[in-house]
Amino acid sequence: MAVEIERKFLVREAFRPQGEKQIHMIQGYLCADPDRTVRIRVADEKAYLTVKGGLSGISRPEFEYEIPVPDAREMLSLAVYPVIDKVRHIIYAFDKKWEVDVFEGANSGLIIAEIELSHANETVQLPDWIGEEVTGDLRYHNSRLAENPYETWKD
Repeated sequence: MAVEIERKFLVREAFRPQGEKQIHMIQGYLCADPDRTVRIRVADEKAYLTVKGGLSGISRPEFEYEIPVPDAREMLSLAVYPVIDKVRHIIYAFDKKWEVDVFEGANSGLIIAEIELSHANETVQLPDWIGEEVTGDLRYHNSRLAENPYETWKD
């Protein structure tokens, strides 16, 4: 079984988009239940169907399959919430790959960095642009951001 082990962090205001690669993504959720999500993502010229199970600590089952882009665009019209729009910056720091998502649209102003780990207890050296850890805060899951966008949050 495929397993995703991931930590999420807010990014400090001093962050400037950088990285070796940038990917524009739109994604929608066909199912956004806390115990399972089904996501459609178009990332530049590729598209994916992803099924994720419920969280167990910072781990959860994940299955991802490439699908034809025209099919994905059509499936996005079936999303249960508005689509997420973001640009992902791939950044390498301390020999680790970071994915930094700069959100647009209803989630504009939010920047989240994610790092996938090989095991749950892996130690990670944090770059100076990393802020508060939000791994356990479900509000920052993309499926929740589709349902309850960042622009609607009260301070």
